[in-house]
Amino acid sequence: MDMKERMKIERQPMPEQEAKARARNFDEVPLGYTPDMAMLEAQRCIQCKNRPCMEGCPVEIDIPGFIDRIAAGDFDAAIKKIKETNALPAVCGRVCPQEVQCEEKCVRGKKGQPVAIGRLERFVADYERAVGKVSIPEKPSPTGKRIAVVGSGPAGLTVAGDLIMLGHSVTIFEALHVPGGVLVYGIPEFRLPKAIVAAEIDYLKQLGVDVQTSNVIGKIETVDELLDAGYDAVFLGTGAGLPTFMNIPGENLNGVYSANEYLTRSNLMKAYRFPEYDTPIVRGRNVAVIGGGNVAMDAARTAMRLGADHVYLVYRRSRVEMPARVEEIHHAEEEGIELHLLTTPVRYIGNEKGWVVGMECQRMDLGEPDSSGRRRPVPMPGSEFVKDVDTVVVAIGTGANPLIQSTTPGLETNKWGYIIADEETGQTTKKGVYAGGDIVTGSATVILAMGAGRKAARAIHNYVMSK
Repeated sequence: MDMKERMKIERQPMPEQEAKARARNFDEVPLGYTPDMAMLEAQRCIQCKNRPCMEGCPVEIDIPGFIDRIAAGDFDAAIKKIKETNALPAVCGRVCPQEVQCEEKCVRGKKGQPVAIGRLERFVADYERAVGKVSIPEKPSPTGKRIAVVGSGPAGLTVAGDLIMLGHSVTIFEALHVPGGVLVYGIPEFRLPKAIVAAEIDYLKQLGVDVQTSNVIGKIETVDELLDAGYDAVFLGTGAGLPTFMNIPGENLNGVYSANEYLTRSNLMKAYRFPEYDTPIVRGRNVAVIGGGNVAMDAARTAMRLGADHVYLVYRRSRVEMPARVEEIHHAEEEGIELHLLTTPVRYIGNEKGWVVGMECQRMDLGEPDSSGRRRPVPMPGSEFVKDVDTVVVAIGTGANPLIQSTTPGLETNKWGYIIADEETGQTTKKGVYAGGDIVTGSATVILAMGAGRKAARAIHNYVMSK
């Protein structure tokens, strides 16, 4: 196909569940490309010589390379090309914000729609799994070096995948009973099916990664004890899972959840399938979710699927400032989530039994930009009003779990409790200890955590081989 023909092809839409139906089930929302759709979309790529899309990829995928193979119908070669640098393609193809990374750099996007890079990545990862042709690459000779990875979220999994392919012995220590970190406890089934995460982790196990669950480092063993036990280096990828509240009256009422608890109960502990899984969760009829990020969207859409009549997403800034992905906001509105913008709760109202029954809110106006670069919300005097709610989910961000830091002498943290680590290497202030992902940056995206894991893996390899 010549260049003119390629330029005429329009971006292929992703088939989805119909909004009314999906708002009441936990099945995945986007249904994925067919092979013909994927090949047609791949032919939109004009194979730029300077490859600007790769500049936007934190894990350095050869994007034109794998897309060219899809266009030719060689899906096996396409997934092998991706896996040269990314061990979690089915995850990245679903939850990474390609629209502000690789796709934002795409030349096709300058005069139209960019190539659907994320959708194509998801397609070949799903194809490989569906046809049962997952290939295990040949590993190099063992180096004799042992690396401990604390946490099995995206940063830890990336470090493990990279280091095992460099010939090192890798053990992942996961505090929860299921590996995957935020991928399994934080992201709902309808956005990232747990079977997808399990398949990606199984791939790492087939490579030789040892995964030990229900192992709380800092309690069962300390970082120093791991080093004393013969590990040549330790990577800390424990994430940022400490709940954050607003410290307003009524937050201790029954029915007021942190987003962490609400989503962990529903996702990891499968409360949405009660009583098949004996994990209770309040199924509110009028649910308020506080926040405007992807976690808030996940909580709001989960509440709707749990049977709510009304779900109110309460955010103190305007739609322009919402940090959630545009796609997630769009899906939420299609499913009936009601946005209450420029609004913030000031107290929760309880009944005589200690359950939340109402929420007093205040209208906000936008002032000058604050340190985040977004306009600062300013309360409007006399604008208070009360809304009837029976469940509240607070999704205004998370903090650093202090367990590792408090049990590891010599490991320095910043004023927010996050581990101080070099941006390019992940090296902490403690020799032989590296860190990356949310425990260093605070809550960010899956792909940025993976990018940090890739950099740390290189640095760890150089360190242990020089010992």
